[in-house]
Amino acid sequence: MFAGYLALVIAALFTGAAFYISFAEQPARLGLDDPALLAQWKPAYKRGFAMQAPLAGVGFVLAIVAWWLTGSLVFFIGGVLLLANWPWTIFGIMPTNRALTAIEPAEAGPQSRALIVKWNRLHAVRTALGCLAIVVLLIGISSS
Repeated sequence: MFAGYLALVIAALFTGAAFYISFAEQPARLGLDDPALLAQWKPAYKRGFAMQAPLAGVGFVLAIVAWWLTGSLVFFIGGVLLLANWPWTIFGIMPTNRALTAIEPAEAGPQSRALIVKWNRLHAVRTALGCLAIVVLLIGISSS
């Protein structure tokens, strides 16, 4: 059962980071001019990716361990919700990421700003998946 608690903690860390990015960092960066906006987004994206991708993977593994130990399918579902961030990032967000990383900050303008606004809408799905994973894992813990 300890694995279920750890999976929940990891899901909460993942979701908290995703929430912070969408609701604190993004609005703050949108106050910058276009070149500074893009220049700030690029390293923030790389660091966020480096933090969130492992969290989703570790949370998935812990949830699978909890499922295996308890036999509760709810843990499996919670893990899959966390891991669903990987394909969503690869297929849903990555085309926008590539478009943004291809633009030099000196060339930034309304088009790059619009892409960053779109990126945030896409990134909000990660927050939603994390929230769902938390709810499902809480159900798993409370029913075990």
